[in-house]
Amino acid sequence: MTRSSQEVKRQLDRIVALGYPDVADISAAAFRALAQPLISALESTELGEQILLIPTRELVSPESLIARTSINRMAGFTTMPPRDIASFLPQNGFEPPEGPFYIVLDPHTGTCYTNREPDVARKLIDSDDRLPLTLEEGLAIATQHPDWLAVKNGFNLLGSHSADGRVPSIWMSQNAPRLGSVWPNSRHTWLGNAYCEGRRGVSLFQ
Repeated sequence: MTRSSQEVKRQLDRIVALGYPDVADISAAAFRALAQPLISALESTELGEQILLIPTRELVSPESLIARTSINRMAGFTTMPPRDIASFLPQNGFEPPEGPFYIVLDPHTGTCYTNREPDVARKLIDSDDRLPLTLEEGLAIATQHPDWLAVKNGFNLLGSHSADGRVPSIWMSQNAPRLGSVWPNSRHTWLGNAYCEGRRGVSLFQ
């Protein structure tokens, strides 16, 4: 057993407890079984503990997930309608690996890119050989590490865009996680631009 597999199991336990199997409309046992190939692959591959377990939107639609986050018992929220949230799709080059689950390596809230317009931050992230996070990956941060929103910063998720060009964002509002969006040319002092160092699906371990 590696630290990576233990960390993924811990994260899996958390999202099962938060009702993700209900969102997927399957039993908890079936939900866990879908993650087992990834866990098994990690049993022989040590990637450390700085990883995030991501269920793809084909398994768990993102519209209701912000409400399953919380900080100090304050539930996350959004004022966007479900169809608006669903419109934020991964951009070319940032699509998730195949499979119902995958992992993100070394996720960050993008503190070093705080107070940068998304268009500018995207170029900086690219030049630093990093990958911008998607909506699903940002929701995973808010779910697994809600304290990051309080002690670090809110963040834009440049790996996803809506058809009109908006970028999803997550930040603290009313002492709770909030899902919203920003325009690609807007700048906010409290928002970083989240990134990771890579994505790995089961097929990439073979």
